Amino acid sequence: MSKNYFTLEQVDELRKNKYVKKVSEKAITYTEAFKEVFIMEYNNGKPPSIILTEMGFDIRVLGSKRISSLTVRTKKQTLRPEGFKDTRAGKSGRPLTRELSQEETIDRQKAEIEYLKQQVEFLSDLQRLEREAIWKASKSKKKKDSK
Repeated sequence: MSKNYFTLEQVDELRKNKYVKKVSEKAITYTEAFKEVFIMEYNNGKPPSIILTEMGFDIRVLGSKRISSLTVRTKKQTLRPEGFKDTRAGKSGRPLTRELSQEETIDRQKAEIEYLKQQVEFLSDLQRLEREAIWKASKSKKKKDSK
């Protein structure tokens, strides 16, 4: 199985694009602004290859597999609470092997509490919106039944 690496010339050319956050011979990272525009255009019915061409990318350099995986990944990111934000920066992927100090433990617990508060707030807003939608639907149904 061969890998589709970028040549040094392609890396230099991709680096010049304002929508490229980071590029190497193996991978390309797009800016949040790019992803927002990309998904908006995609949802309006434009094919990914047209969108990329309009945004200054050579689709032959990217290749069809990168384009399709970009589309899938970007669509998934729209569903995440953090959106298009790059979440890799704060995580190395390796669990800590040392014992945490009391201050570090407290900081982590505070962060977790804040995260849980946001989740509760989100879920309560979701429940409220669902109740409103059900109420509006039943109200419009009653109007149709009375006519």
